[in-house]
Amino acid sequence: MERNLKNVLVISFGFLLLFTAYSGLQSLQSSLNAEEGLGVASLSVLYAALTLSSMFLPPIIIKKLGCKWTIAVSMCCYVAYSLGNFYASWYTLIPTSMILGLGGAPLWSAKCTYLTIAGTLYAEKAGKSAKDIINQYFGIFFLVFQTSGVWGNLISSLILSQSSKQGDISEEDLECCGAYDCLTDTTNSTGSERPSDSLIYTLLGVYTASGVLAVLLVIIFLDQIKSDQAETEKEKTPFWSTFLATLRHLKDKRQCLLIPLTMYSGFEQAFLSGDFSKSFVTCALGIQYVGYMMICFAGINSLCSLLFGKISQFTGRKLLFALAAVLNTSCIITVLLWKPDPKQLAVFFVIPGLWGVSDAVWQTQTNALYGILFEKNKEAAFANYRLWESVGFVIAFAYSTKLQVYVKASIVLSVLVLSMLTYGAVEYLEAKSSPGTPAATKKENGGPHSQETHM
Repeated sequence: MERNLKNVLVISFGFLLLFTAYSGLQSLQSSLNAEEGLGVASLSVLYAALTLSSMFLPPIIIKKLGCKWTIAVSMCCYVAYSLGNFYASWYTLIPTSMILGLGGAPLWSAKCTYLTIAGTLYAEKAGKSAKDIINQYFGIFFLVFQTSGVWGNLISSLILSQSSKQGDISEEDLECCGAYDCLTDTTNSTGSERPSDSLIYTLLGVYTASGVLAVLLVIIFLDQIKSDQAETEKEKTPFWSTFLATLRHLKDKRQCLLIPLTMYSGFEQAFLSGDFSKSFVTCALGIQYVGYMMICFAGINSLCSLLFGKISQFTGRKLLFALAAVLNTSCIITVLLWKPDPKQLAVFFVIPGLWGVSDAVWQTQTNALYGILFEKNKEAAFANYRLWESVGFVIAFAYSTKLQVYVKASIVLSVLVLSMLTYGAVEYLEAKSSPGTPAATKKENGGPHSQETHM
């Protein structure tokens, strides 16, 4: 157990170091690289590349390199994105975004394959249940990994708060903040002013070093899983078979009805990290507060993910989906009506906090719903989940710089309403087809998948 536990911890802390850098950079893109919408454009390209990568690359790369070296090489793709931010331009950030997107899917697939095979091998030797050991390994992994959003954003806020350009924001400048923001590259002359190059280089240096440490940790300390085991795992799902199965799965009426709900997950996350962070937090308070805002979101999200995973067996998923819809609707309406004021500091954190509660439901319960509805076709079902959530990210980031916040918030609200209608139709079909089966979910297999969709 000690050697297996060592490998699980190496992967866990490797991902922690890697995503400490990535989560911090993603939160800052709309504010740090606001000129001509470069930051959000890079995120749109990133998720588009991730969509293509998830359909084609993982089986090929893992079979060629094995799990260990797939993880190491894919991590280098994330480091390349950090390096691209040192001199952010269309010629550096867009190509490195594509590289990261292409490396994202093999990274997560190799991690899942490694933990699954390692858990299975240990269970066979110890005479224990493979399912229990695998769940234990994933539990350890996400216990460590989920804190990456906190550390990455804390680092950015601590470093950027050293800026000497901070100052009071005038009433005139505040007019360009909020839902009816001014469609310019820099919304005001104080809060959105880019920090000094020295601070930015310091921040990027810390993030790059964190990524490099992650790569070295994996290369030096992670044991290579037996190649024949990894190949056997992947031969079960050939390249074209997985792709065609993903498309064939759309013949299922329930899958088509879940597309709006799945895409909404991308829309709502993109709105918070791309639009609320820029037009509300950065504009009214300053870029140094973005990290603190995202820490509030990530911390509450993680706690509620754990909580909802436990209580869903008592409340049922319908009640949790209703709670999330009410909270998200309230937040969006608040965003539409509220004019950001630095004196109302608490509101800047209440909105992300409540958003984190609702996002925890969208992630855990939607993934659990997929696992239960499509129990016999999980791989094709979760491939569709990754596909349509990524499409939601791509669309939201693509129009981010072209529309005012109130229009984008209205789009997110419209997609939410449509999602709840189609979700209701799915529940109706399920109740009609199996009237004696309780609607509440008893399976807790949504955790790993729900985090994978956050890359």
